[in-house]
Amino acid sequence: MKRVLVQSDSFDTGAELARLGSSGAGGVASFIGHVRGDGGLITLTLEHYPAMTQAALEALADVALARWDLCGLTLIHRVGAMVPGDAIVLVATASAHRAAALEACAFLIDRLKTDAPFWKKECFADGREAWVDARDSDGAAAARWA
Repeated sequence: MKRVLVQSDSFDTGAELARLGSSGAGGVASFIGHVRGDGGLITLTLEHYPAMTQAALEALADVALARWDLCGLTLIHRVGAMVPGDAIVLVATASAHRAAALEACAFLIDRLKTDAPFWKKECFADGREAWVDARDSDGAAAARWA
């Protein structure tokens, strides 16, 4: 069971995890990313090209399903304007045993940070706006899965 969504609406983490748990898996691993409010951030806006983004996330999910013995996975990434505390991404994997679920979940979030085509713009309380650059640490995390 593969579920890959790119959406502006918030998601129900509990319902998504319950869906994976009902797959007969022995374990479900998950990561939920939230918008941080560092430095007076008031809004984070994610822009994307829908067809390109969906294809990139589907491809990552397919790699995870081929590499690990999973009962299912869920990958949801939000786009549009969000505020600090909003959930922005959910990566969840289910497998018969914990190792596959944990490794696949780590793989997906590490690779998502470098392989998914999103453009992030931060807006701050003092009126500053800035596009977010890629971080070296994200590249290093993704490289470990090569």
